[in-house]
Amino acid sequence: MSDDLVLLLEGLVVETTNGAVLVDHVDARLKRGEILGLIGESGAGKSTIGLAAMAYARAGCRIVEGKVAINGTDLRASTAVQRRDFRGKSIAYIAQSAAASFNPAMTIMDQVCEAPTVHGVMRRPEAEAYARRLFSILRLPDPDNFGNRYPHEASGGQLQRAMAAMAMSCRPDIIVLDEPTTALDVTTQIEVLALLRDLIREFGTAGLYITHDLSVVAQVAHRIMVLRGGKPVEIGDARQVLERPTTAYATALVNERRSADKIALAVPPAGGETMLAISGVEAGYVKGSPALSDIDLTIRRGETVAVVGESGSGKSTLARVVVGLLPRWAGDISLAGKPLPPSLKGRPKDTLRRLQMVHQMPDVALNPRQPIGEIVGRPMQAFFGRSGAETRERVAKLLSMVGLPEEFAQRRPGQLSGGQKQRVCIARALAAEPDVVICDEPTSALDPLVAEEVLKLLRRLQDELGLAYMFITHDLGTVRRIAHRTAVMLKGRIVAQGPTAEIFRPPFHPYTEKLISSVPEMDPTWLDRILAARKAPEAAA
Repeated sequence: MSDDLVLLLEGLVVETTNGAVLVDHVDARLKRGEILGLIGESGAGKSTIGLAAMAYARAGCRIVEGKVAINGTDLRASTAVQRRDFRGKSIAYIAQSAAASFNPAMTIMDQVCEAPTVHGVMRRPEAEAYARRLFSILRLPDPDNFGNRYPHEASGGQLQRAMAAMAMSCRPDIIVLDEPTTALDVTTQIEVLALLRDLIREFGTAGLYITHDLSVVAQVAHRIMVLRGGKPVEIGDARQVLERPTTAYATALVNERRSADKIALAVPPAGGETMLAISGVEAGYVKGSPALSDIDLTIRRGETVAVVGESGSGKSTLARVVVGLLPRWAGDISLAGKPLPPSLKGRPKDTLRRLQMVHQMPDVALNPRQPIGEIVGRPMQAFFGRSGAETRERVAKLLSMVGLPEEFAQRRPGQLSGGQKQRVCIARALAAEPDVVICDEPTSALDPLVAEEVLKLLRRLQDELGLAYMFITHDLGTVRRIAHRTAVMLKGRIVAQGPTAEIFRPPFHPYTEKLISSVPEMDPTWLDRILAARKAPEAAA
């Protein structure tokens, strides 16, 4: 590792325009080829620090103190034009929510090639060739033609990988990685982690890796900074922080991750009314090319059925079909014994109320112009005709249930962290008092401690209200903690399903075994071991 200092943060203070401190006197140094992991609970200041490393603050926020220097140049003392030249070229950013970061009117290729051509790093033909190479490395489908797609034609995981390609297109000195693998399945996550780590090694790039997943940061970070309330509470060598944390908060984070695999698998409830029945469903986006085939699945009252699989396997597509956003081509779906019309427009209001969805990407699921209280209160007005004090009281109770203070009702989505926005989505779904909730990666944006609280909340609500959950996730640790039954999807089909205890017990379906073996461990040597194990059969062949 070179001793060259690439990024220097000294005494960094970031506040809201009304004076609330978000980041409180943070110091950080990054050398070439080094990765610093930032971990902590939702709202701890991780993403705010990542943006501040580019001398940038979100609307409603400002950097009030401190030095931000890249390659010796103090960006806070530079002009706006000089800062723009650094952003994208010398320092790149991979955002947490890819769907909210792409222009829907431009092809993915145009957006990946924009930075290198605008900054004069490459001409367009060279930029396109490099983009296709990155698409191939990132395991995007049909890499030679993937760039011709528009963002809505790619899955969430595919968009996240495309954003990684966009960030790397200028071969920057620093990459700020804000939860870059949150939307990726475990098998793809391995490849992306290896790519990012190898890229930083090869080009001497520095990395600021923001995550709530200790097992992921263990694979890539040389050092770790633990944040809470905008302040560093512990910083040190990655192995030392993970194996011998010195503060109570860091210890709690580590212990929560260690206990995840020791939690007993959920026991399926006895009997119970079938709330959601899916039979022989086929659907897709392009005629003649089904994204789902022969889907059979049932969910009973008080039961959680997890749907797992890699990015592009059809998990979110299945959710869209169930809620009527994507009309099915064939098959039947019923809610509490009553047939569901294929299209959302054909469903009566009470059916819409009884079937709610918590979306994977809260950035595109929440109206940025509406306050949180209005967002959460909207279902109460639409389905029950409630308004005024009654609605405000119920909104406050729902926000409390998902771990948000009552005053958040006055905020707008842009003033919340990714994890906080995800909790707002959960509160909005519960506001309709549903029977069935489709949970599309509802804890993917949450740190381990908050995620566990949300899972406890979902379990408690299920026990109290008899809710049925379809729980879409790529986090097998979460599956073990909440799902009574599990369905494994591959290329639009269910290849294995049954009680979760059986799915996690050998003999496995080959693809299930691959998923289970791909779950990262909180051991810095795990990634190298798993990559070596997978290369061995290839070398023998």
